[in-house]
Amino acid sequence: MSINDGVLGTAVAAVREGTETFDRFVSARSPALLRTAYLLTRDHPLAEDLVQTALAKAWFHWSRIREDNPEPYVRRILVTTYSSWWRRRWNGEVPTDELPDRPAPDREHGLDLWAAIGRLPRRQRAVVVLRFYEDLSEAETARLMGSSVGTVKSQTAKALAKLRLDPAVITPEDAVITPEDSETPR
Repeated sequence: MSINDGVLGTAVAAVREGTETFDRFVSARSPALLRTAYLLTRDHPLAEDLVQTALAKAWFHWSRIREDNPEPYVRRILVTTYSSWWRRRWNGEVPTDELPDRPAPDREHGLDLWAAIGRLPRRQRAVVVLRFYEDLSEAETARLMGSSVGTVKSQTAKALAKLRLDPAVITPEDAVITPEDSETPR
C-alpha cells in the first residue's frame, strides 16, 4: 500500500460521509424547502425545480457547510436562486385582442389569501412568505434575501398595505363604512 492509496482511501471515506449527511439532510428537510419554494413560485413543478437547483448548488459546497447548521445556507441559496430566476424570467403574458369572460370570484369559500399573496410583486411575496409563513425574524429574512433589515420592513409594510386593499381579502363588511366608523372620538 502506497501513500497515495492511503490519501485516496481517506478522500473516498470523506466523500461517502458527505454523501450520507447530505442524503439525510435532503430526506429530512425537503418537504419544508419545497413548501417555501411553492409559496415563492406558486407553481408545483417550478417549486420542485427551484428546490432541486438549490440542493444541487448546496451539494458542491456541502463539505464546507455540513459542519454547521446547513438549513439557513440552503434556504439562502433557495431565495437567491428564486430572485435570479424572476429577474431574468419572462412572465408568460400573451397579448390578445379579446379578454376571456370570467365569472366573478366565488366568495362562499371564504377569503382567498393565497390568490392575494400571488398578486404581490415577487420581492414582497418573498418577504411575506419568509416573515409570516416561515416565521423568520426581520434580521433572518434580510440575511436570506441579501438586503437590509430596513428593506425587509419597508417591503413588509408595502405588502401588507396591498393585501389590505386586495379584493380577494376584503369582505363585504370591510367595504361598508358606517357612520360610527367615520366619527372621531372626542
